[in-house]
Amino acid sequence: MPVNLQAPDPSRLHAVPGVELGIAMAGVRKAHRRDLTVVTIAEGSTVAGVFTRNRFCAAPVQLCRSHLAGALSPRAIVINTGNANAGTGDDGLARARATCEALAAHLGIAPEQVLPFSTGVIMESLPVDRIVAGLPAAIADLRPDHWGTAAEAIMTTDTLPKAASVQLQIGGKTVTVTGISKGAGMIRPNMATMLGFVATDAVVAPALVRSLVQDAADQSFNRITIDGDTSTNDSFVLIATGRAGHDEITQFESGDGLRLRDAVVAVAQQLAQAIVRDGEGATKFISVCVEGGQTEDECRKVAYAIAHSPLVKTAFFASDPNLGRILAAVGYAGIADLDQTTIDLFLDEVAVVKAGGRLPEYREEDGQRVMKRSEITVRVVLNRGSAQTTVWTCDLSYDYVKINADYRS
Repeated sequence: MPVNLQAPDPSRLHAVPGVELGIAMAGVRKAHRRDLTVVTIAEGSTVAGVFTRNRFCAAPVQLCRSHLAGALSPRAIVINTGNANAGTGDDGLARARATCEALAAHLGIAPEQVLPFSTGVIMESLPVDRIVAGLPAAIADLRPDHWGTAAEAIMTTDTLPKAASVQLQIGGKTVTVTGISKGAGMIRPNMATMLGFVATDAVVAPALVRSLVQDAADQSFNRITIDGDTSTNDSFVLIATGRAGHDEITQFESGDGLRLRDAVVAVAQQLAQAIVRDGEGATKFISVCVEGGQTEDECRKVAYAIAHSPLVKTAFFASDPNLGRILAAVGYAGIADLDQTTIDLFLDEVAVVKAGGRLPEYREEDGQRVMKRSEITVRVVLNRGSAQTTVWTCDLSYDYVKINADYRS
């Protein structure tokens, strides 16, 4: 069961002028399920993306990077679930290109203006014939209010669709930010096995869109981990259609720029946290906050060491306050000059460790009381500076093993 996560209400997902979404059943892996999504993007829009750092990246990731670096602006997105088209070599690239060519022919655009995305099983040939056959139905289904249906169509082992939407005022105009994501396993920062798509009708200088997508990723999808595995297909895309009609935003230091930046980051964080809440087999949502570091990078190292640790994660699943596992993770995080005698540790409101040692007032029953909660904050204070960071993770349960043992069946 997802941790305090509900399916989005489609009526609260605001349409973004300049973006339409269509969904079809192509039978990519299983019959009679929505598994193909087409997104059209109005001319004049700016599109930017960030992708997995896995060197064994999938064919669609390679093609997306190439198309985004080209001279032509993207005008369409095609997404299939059920097959990752990863580990497929030159044949996989050819099949991804064929998908782009087919959609481009239908829409009257160049193949380089199509961005392909795939998610699912690795090292299996993409059934491009089924995808191509499904394109007309997806195109016929194009509507601006299909965000909720698209969120369902991109799911793999997700138990719930993930979507978020906000509106704000900029220059007297209503601006919309709406997004969807998928992901539940093989989740680790830089990026995780996830797809994320966020669109806004804000008028933004193209260079700012490219910096904003990285900033939003760094504050959201690059701060989550479920099992420490970095996938081959991870992608996060930001679309700015410029249809809202306000003056162009040319810097994020301005009031309007800050408001837009905060809105995009907020949507991305909601989508990223939804992935953790829906983590495979998850029963608890855990925020790992590390503060008092000399740099944000060393805080991040400590947070990831805790959040990635199978011993820490299984202890949380069992509600077992075996908190020495957290201290051990802090110690091996990679800070060479770390002084253990300065470290404090808290579980929610319960102080556990002071100056590197167990607090005399701490009682195990207090730790267990906190660990039985569905949402928990682990706070580590290094007391060596003013930097801080937060990552989000979940526990590791029996069901995680079951889900992944049966994934291809």
